[in-house]
Amino acid sequence: MEVRGLRSEDWPEVARIYREGIETGNATFETEVPSWEEWDAGHLRSCRFAAERDGQVVGWIALAPVSRRPCYEGVAEISVYVAESARGEGVGSELLAAVVESAERDGIWTLQTSVFPENEPSLALLRRFGFRTVGTRERIGRLHGVWRDTVLVERRSEVVS
Repeated sequence: MEVRGLRSEDWPEVARIYREGIETGNATFETEVPSWEEWDAGHLRSCRFAAERDGQVVGWIALAPVSRRPCYEGVAEISVYVAESARGEGVGSELLAAVVESAERDGIWTLQTSVFPENEPSLALLRRFGFRTVGTRERIGRLHGVWRDTVLVERRSEVVS
């Protein structure tokens, strides 16, 4: 498996993997995959990677700014998705290692994300990379008419201050 920069031509496979995550009901509040243009505009240009195996993208990771305010320039939200066929094979770990290194090189001091509490594999992966639970946001949003909680986790860099 190779972890490399995510390219626009990866979008069909990235979108397929994103759709698989949406269909689980435990990966995101999103219900539809955005267009490449929408997705691209919402994510940092750096710190986006694809995991490729045998010429096929099997996972992706990207960072989005949490705010446009200058004081939060070093804080980013992380999204990581692994193809159903490749889950449990270390793809998420490889992607997280790459994005943590890249984020710190780019001066990002805090990575954060919100995870549904039912998504234990994602929470376990994030904990292995130093993410800590900040708290549970109860009934923070509705998915298909059902109120859902999320666990807010963050990782503070020991390199960037």
